[in-house]
Amino acid sequence: MATAQEVARYMVRFFQEAGDPVSNLKLQKLLYYVQGWHLALRGGAAFNDRLEAWVHGPVQPGVYGTYKQYRWNPIFEEVVKPDLDKDLVEVIDAVLGAYGSDSGYELELRTHGEQPWLVARGDLPADAESNRVLDVGIMKAFFIGLNDAPQDQ
Repeated sequence: MATAQEVARYMVRFFQEAGDPVSNLKLQKLLYYVQGWHLALRGGAAFNDRLEAWVHGPVQPGVYGTYKQYRWNPIFEEVVKPDLDKDLVEVIDAVLGAYGSDSGYELELRTHGEQPWLVARGDLPADAESNRVLDVGIMKAFFIGLNDAPQDQ
């Protein structure tokens, strides 16, 4: 199984190769979507690292720490694309295709309306710091539900 750091490096490198470096904010949300869709489509986690319900949406603390010096700016640090399992790469690439053109802020707003983050935040005020963990079971059920939802024609 990959680590969240490896998945993050894959995505950072993807955006660098596309000539549109990703911010840490956007990277965090994309990690959440990779985890959620991997749970729904492959039945298990993409990585074992926890996601937490921070003010600005789901965050993987270790990956956040790796890139925090960039703040809201694009990540220019050169990274080597990791060698990941083919099934995981398929999910990552699908997530990047579906969500990759959205801004970090758009993704933040989307996650704020989704069950995994809402449940983890509970009754916390909108601006309250939190390290509450997003429940993997809730994530899996939520993304399976999205996958089963009728698609717009």
